[in-house]
Amino acid sequence: MINLKRPSYEELVARLGTPVAVEDARARWGSLVDAAKNGQVTLITRERWEWAALVPLSRVAGVLSGLPVVPLSTARSKLGDLVRQVADPYDDEPVLLVRRRTPVAALVAARQLLEPPAAPRGPDADALLAGGHTVTLALDPVGGLIVAIARDAEGTQVAAASGRDAAQALRSLAGPLPGQPDGSPGRTTASGPG
Repeated sequence: MINLKRPSYEELVARLGTPVAVEDARARWGSLVDAAKNGQVTLITRERWEWAALVPLSRVAGVLSGLPVVPLSTARSKLGDLVRQVADPYDDEPVLLVRRRTPVAALVAARQLLEPPAAPRGPDADALLAGGHTVTLALDPVGGLIVAIARDAEGTQVAAASGRDAAQALRSLAGPLPGQPDGSPGRTTASGPG
């Protein structure tokens, strides 16, 4: 169930400073992006209740491939729309900001910065394949989700994940390392045969 209650951002303001309004962020866009590349987080608000954060790539959890990509120049002109997009309570997907096709920063929902840090992540789908594992995608006929299952060379299931599409299932596959707790639905890790 999705929590539509607006989070309290007092903790973020205390930690990261006063948020910047969209128009002010547009005027200072170049310096804010450079600050994000150097590890600084900037809070950006739209209409007081839609909050996003301009963050360094190191703050984006999971695999970057498959995420929405927006050139920096377009992001500046469409910043209000992008803040609304990432602040949407129904979609926690960050938006990658690119310069000449190279990701340099990301916009994420500010509420994600209030969540506890994620459990240590295992290898992504590319690393699993490079390590000799197989990754299988299938449609779960009951839930309608795409399921990704990774198996080692002996056929032992080492990770499984699901998502609304193949890209999300593969991004979710890089879940916590076996033996690490993870309370998120749709992702499991297993060490036994599957």
